[in-house]
Amino acid sequence: MNGYDKPLTPAQIADTEDKNIDFSDIPELDDSYWQEAELVEPDLTEEITLRVKRSVLAHFKAPGKGYETRINRVLESYVRARREHG
Repeated sequence: MNGYDKPLTPAQIADTEDKNIDFSDIPELDDSYWQEAELVEPDLTEEITLRVKRSVLAHFKAPGKGYETRINRVLESYVRARREHG
């Protein structure tokens, strides 16, 4: 752990000076790491209006919060499958 009885709060972390942070268990990144690194641009979301059947919406809302994310994941998997199979 870090020598503390319990994890630090976000405020305590923010107040910690860089010189007091122990980085000894974090390996240095050498040139080989950066040679294999790949820039990944975020695929941002866009707000739209979409009409779907009530039964479809009810299905995605049934598990609770996050229905828009679930719908988006299904659509993403469809797009990937179409790309892979032409």
